[in-house]
Amino acid sequence: MPQIAIVKETIAYLKFWLGVLVVSDITLVGWLLTNADAASSLKTYGAIIGITVMTSSALFVHKRIEYMISTLKEL
Repeated sequence: MPQIAIVKETIAYLKFWLGVLVVSDITLVGWLLTNADAASSLKTYGAIIGITVMTSSALFVHKRIEYMISTLKEL
């Protein structure tokens, strides 16, 4: 398999997981906004930690995709 095909497949795979992370992050933010008053403080803190982790992960995956695209330009 040529190197360019491997890079393209890796980018496609990372784009899928970026979509999963973004949708999960948006869903968790929506839950937090609607249930912040009624939820226990443990659930609220857990949601905040989850949002932080998912947002950081999404940014990491986005940077990885940008890097892979830049390597694709060199091939």
